[in-house]
Formats: sequence, C-alpha cells, structure tokens
Amino acid sequence: MQNLKISLITVVYNAQNTIDRCLDSVVRQKFNNVQHIVIDGGSTDGTIKIIEKYRDNINVFISEPDNGIYDAMNKGISLADGDIIGTLNADDYLADNDILNDVANSFAQQNVHILYGDLDFIDPNEKVVRKWRSGGYRSGMFNWGWMPPHPTFYCKKELFEKLGGYKLDYGSAADYELMLRFIHAYKANVFYLNKVLIKMFIGGVSNKSLNNRVKALLYDLKAMRNNDILFPFITVIFKPLRKIMQFF
Repeated sequence: MQNLKISLITVVYNAQNTIDRCLDSVVRQKFNNVQHIVIDGGSTDGTIKIIEKYRDNINVFISEPDNGIYDAMNKGISLADGDIIGTLNADDYLADNDILNDVANSFAQQNVHILYGDLDFIDPNEKVVRKWRSGGYRSGMFNWGWMPPHPTFYCKKELFEKLGGYKLDYGSAADYELMLRFIHAYKANVFYLNKVLIKMFIGGVSNKSLNNRVKALLYDLKAMRNNDILFPFITVIFKPLRKIMQFF
C-alpha cells in the first residue's frame, strides 16, 4: 500500500484565515507517500507567510496569477507524479489523521479508478452545520441530480491523462462536469469510502449571489447536455433539491 503515491493539490488565494488548518491536516497524516502541491494565485494577504512555515512538507509551491481555481488545479495535475490525484482546498482540511491511509488502502484493495467519501460543512467555530452523505454510486444516478462531494474526489492519474482535466469554459461547474465526464459518461469504476474525509468551511463562489446561482445552473445544464444526461432540465431541478436534505 505504501508503494502507492498520492499527489494532493491545494489551490489557494488570500486564505490566511484557513490555510494553516488545511496544511497542518496534511502534515499530521500517518500516510507519508504524499506529494503535496500548493498552487497560490498570487495572494496579497498573509497567506504566503503561513505557507512558508510548512515549506519542508510541501513538495511543489508555485505563486503566480492564474485564471481561477480550476486553472490552478490543472497546473497541479500537470505537476503531479503520484498514482492517485486528489485536491484539498484552502478552506478545507482532512477530517482525521488516517484519511490518506484509508484512501490508499481502498485503492490498493479495490479495482477502481475513482474514490469519494463524505463531507461535513462547518462554521467558523468548526461546528458541523450541514452533512453531505452521498452514499454508494449506481449507474444512472447522475440523471437524478446525484453527485459526490468534489473535495473528497480521488482519481488515478491515468484517468486524467486519458480524459483530460478541468474545462474552464464550464465556470463554477467545472468540477461537476469533470465528475460527470469521468463517472457517468466514461463509466469509470468507482468506490465509496463510507466515512467523513473532509471538513469544509461553509461558503462557495456559486452561492454568493442570485446572479452567481443562476450562472451556476446554466453551467450545470451545459455540463449535463455534453455528458449524456437523459433529461437535463429535470436533473437541474433535482440537483439543488438534494442539497436541502444535507441540512437534516
């Protein structure tokens, strides 16, 4: 299992309030065959100073302007040399010290291309305010608005090499489009790791305004139409309804 290598990509821009917790959660992992790649978009607050504290544990660090979070993720993918690639956003942290062990073990034991798990949304006091429990995947579930939590998404590098990375013309839905393309359209083998992998501070660009929410829905529709969803207008209604259940 230790022969498997995980490349973990952290994209950050002006996240001085959360980046320390994020990077510390990687350092604390019991699994040590990790390539940690940090892509900073040219932060102007105290982010880079905090990152410097962890430089001995960061394998690749780039700080330069980019074209947004998914462009930065693509940069990270191009630099990854692990068997498995995952992302850990600056506003997220690994839920316990065994997460990467569990991910590597699952890939070693299961014949899969992709793994995902569960996610907790937390407030600034780290109190859980919303739970994303997507459950096991069955073929066709994307047609009913289902999707796994992207921050828990781990994928074999070979699949990125075959199918490509994040497509920037899908805006805030670039992660959704990639998972649709990999899981639903390509029908990659998927494993659900039934535990909370990520703690995520509540928020998100697509939810900051009504205008952003409308744009996100249009991007979702585009992703659905281009990845073999049967009835996109029905799916685009079911997708946000599923999120409501995460509060209960």
